[in-house]
Amino acid sequence: MTRVKRGVAASKRRKNVLKDAKGYRWHRKTHFRAAKDAVIKAGKYAHRDRRAKKRVMRSLWIVRLNNALRLNGLRYSPFIKSMLDKKVIIDRKVFSQLAMENPEIFSKLIKSLK
Repeated sequence: MTRVKRGVAASKRRKNVLKDAKGYRWHRKTHFRAAKDAVIKAGKYAHRDRRAKKRVMRSLWIVRLNNALRLNGLRYSPFIKSMLDKKVIIDRKVFSQLAMENPEIFSKLIKSLK
């Protein structure tokens, strides 16, 4: 059987891990073993926080919408209930953007939904 020299593949793997760990502090940017652990943990955090970001943004839209509704004499919960009853399909993100960017159009829309 022929001899297989595996140094190139291992060097490439280590080099890629160290490249991913660029910008980390202390030994985690220069030592492979520490860098590997740090890159794996960073990947777990990134995966978790990509999902958490969606929850955070939805709660931000709800807070903004509630504040805009209270300026117009409504509360969030009855507003959402009335939207569901009237089968309005505009979501919270669009209502929030409308309330932030065009408050006069938003207040007209609220008056038409009352």
